[in-house]
Amino acid sequence: MFKTISCWLEKVICDRLRYGNKKGRGEDKVAKVKAEPGLFGIVNCNRDFKVKASWGKNQFNSSFPASLGCYMASKGLKPVYLVLNKTSNISHDKIHVSNLYGMNPLSEDIYYAFERDYLPFQQMVIGRLPGIDLVTLDRETGNSLRGIEIKLTALPDNSTCTLAENEYGTELVIRPQTIVYLGLSIAGAYKNDRGDLLKVLSPICDRIKDWTSIKEVLPLIPKLTEAVDLALTKHIEKQKPLIMQPIWKTEGKAAKLHDNCLDIFVWSDFAFTRLFMDITKRNISAGVESITRPMRTTVWLAKILYEYAVNGRVDHETIIDHYTYNTKNDKAFAVSGRTTHTYMNSAELTTPRIKKDEIKKIILGGGENYLSPERRFDAVIKNTPGLFD
Repeated sequence: MFKTISCWLEKVICDRLRYGNKKGRGEDKVAKVKAEPGLFGIVNCNRDFKVKASWGKNQFNSSFPASLGCYMASKGLKPVYLVLNKTSNISHDKIHVSNLYGMNPLSEDIYYAFERDYLPFQQMVIGRLPGIDLVTLDRETGNSLRGIEIKLTALPDNSTCTLAENEYGTELVIRPQTIVYLGLSIAGAYKNDRGDLLKVLSPICDRIKDWTSIKEVLPLIPKLTEAVDLALTKHIEKQKPLIMQPIWKTEGKAAKLHDNCLDIFVWSDFAFTRLFMDITKRNISAGVESITRPMRTTVWLAKILYEYAVNGRVDHETIIDHYTYNTKNDKAFAVSGRTTHTYMNSAELTTPRIKKDEIKKIILGGGENYLSPERRFDAVIKNTPGLFD
């Protein structure tokens, strides 16, 4: 009996978190149940939001964006989708959150698994696949739907905070594991056509005998870049969402949320390559005599695609750990807001569509009290007067 009552209470709370009160469906009973800490739409997941540990700085930076996507879907809002066009430039589109998550984000059948490996890529690697920020699954079948890397970014960053609002941009710092997933995602476009990928890459990649040698690799980076671009162009219709980049806007550099403060941008796997490959091309034109982080990232991507074309599997750990070119691999590369603005410039970047007074509809049941001021976004939410009144 007690188990039955407990299950009923859990269902009522979950319904409340997802849908809010609905007249004619036992709202008097629901009102008697104290809402527990949670996030809008994130009902079935591998984090227990009733526990403070689930609101730590690292957890919040992935779980809040996932919830924001659910909330935007409930309002009929589509994230901005950055895609690669046929001229190898970035175009803007919109993407349904259902397409981003692989299923209706408010469905009872969707499961949110944070910081785990995306199993469909396991067969493409040698060794253990690194984790990714969010994997969505179908609870009924157990199948993985999407593997999504999440980058929660502040707007503006230090490089753009003194500029006009329509020139604001966000800094992006990318970890090597993201490049592994990027390479595997692009390689997946050639799953049934590895021979074609090999034809594109082998003329240049076969010339490199020692991939750890700066002397041998540096002169061939221009051709590696051209080959990767050609590989993308040949299957441009197969690009898919990979990087979810929510933005949170403050009033200049002040730790105060702007009235219009939240939105989501999504990068396709193909489009994301522009962030480091365009810099690589500029480095080449400038005659840079060393391998910079963006150039190294281009080499990593080319090697991942080449190994997949040859063997059907990638030794990603060796690529990341050994092909360092005298540069630390704590991060793949970083770009400032002045750079990202070029690609993300839009009405949504200047005026994000979710207002600060809507945050209380995303963070539920007093969850804000579990936030730690260690991170800037947490601190802003925690210290903005009246946000949860």
